[in-house]
Amino acid sequence: MRPKRSIALWPTVIGVLLTFGVAADPAATPKSADDAHAHEIVIGNFMFGPSTLTVAAGTVVTWLNEDDDPHTVIGTDSESPIRSRPLDSGERYSITLTKPGTYRYFCSLHPHMTGTVIVQ
Repeated sequence: MRPKRSIALWPTVIGVLLTFGVAADPAATPKSADDAHAHEIVIGNFMFGPSTLTVAAGTVVTWLNEDDDPHTVIGTDSESPIRSRPLDSGERYSITLTKPGTYRYFCSLHPHMTGTVIVQ
């Protein structure tokens, strides 16, 4: 019969891993291969941030509404694939942009809110 291992060793093990850089900041580490090609634009204070984002083709771009008011994300070009429904506070809209180009967008509820995604 195997002896029981003490749970008390886990803090030491975790400390060693952190000291040698084995464990990384979860916010800086992609959770999957798909996350490695993902970028987020935060909607706050009636602005898109960053207002301009440059990404590689095939990147997933996500808008997160952190305002108390609803917002939309609508491409200014009639052929733009960017077209969200109204996003309430805390909601997200994501799209994979595969075609290189400059994608300008705005909030149809607050037209002064504008942004650009450049896909290379």
